[in-house]
Amino acid sequence: MRKRERENPCGVCGHYHKYEEGEVCGVCGHRIPATSEKTSLQVSAFPSEILPEFLYLGSYDNASRSELLKTQGISRVLNTVPACQNLYKNSFTYHCLQDDKSLQFDDAIQFLEQCERDKARVLVHCMSGKNRSPAIVIAYLMKCKGWRLAQSYQWVKERRPSVDLSQAVYQQLQEYEQKIFGSVENSIFIPPVFPSSGAPSFSFGFPRTYDPVPVPAFNSIGAPSIFARPALGIPPHEFTFGAGQAQQNMSESPLSGHTQNPNSNDIPMDSS
Repeated sequence: MRKRERENPCGVCGHYHKYEEGEVCGVCGHRIPATSEKTSLQVSAFPSEILPEFLYLGSYDNASRSELLKTQGISRVLNTVPACQNLYKNSFTYHCLQDDKSLQFDDAIQFLEQCERDKARVLVHCMSGKNRSPAIVIAYLMKCKGWRLAQSYQWVKERRPSVDLSQAVYQQLQEYEQKIFGSVENSIFIPPVFPSSGAPSFSFGFPRTYDPVPVPAFNSIGAPSIFARPALGIPPHEFTFGAGQAQQNMSESPLSGHTQNPNSNDIPMDSS
């Protein structure tokens, strides 16, 4: 078996198995997916490379595939979720963040800086690789590369499109940006949209608080005004509220051209 591994290793996990025939690898459990899901599964099996040959971002599923990490040369793991177990302590050097509520950016960055000095490849992961671990990577880029939050977020998002920061984590990044640079940058960059976590709201056609507000066209030619109303053609002194005008039109004779009083025999109310 060892000879066959050296002669014909699997291109996915590095160990020999009949991959093309659909055989499941006995080392990492990898198998050939169906045609429709082949690309997505192969991509998700590997962590995302953020900085070449150094910084990788992924999920707990990525961290649990030791053989795949070894094929990428990863030797150290930064675990941002205390609930996630460090599975291969004999194969990798682990560093785990302790606090589960607030992210300890400085503690994580110190570990990543040591990895960079040692020229060691490191994986930063959380449970899904979408929220906590991307925030750590973004904080590292701000602190060590001198990039602002907008640029760092865009860099990570382009290399791992599944990144989905929560509002609480994004606020922590804004506070960390202010701590590093002394202010929060106001740029054209639009931060991620955070939908409300409560019960679904009913807008009845009105924009919600997190929806973009349409810009009114004040100087555009031909733009209809929201206050414009069709002209009624009624002089102000002849305008009557309610159905008075309609009743007047109904009482007018189409033949004589003058107004008829259907109550001509009624006694005036002021005669007493």
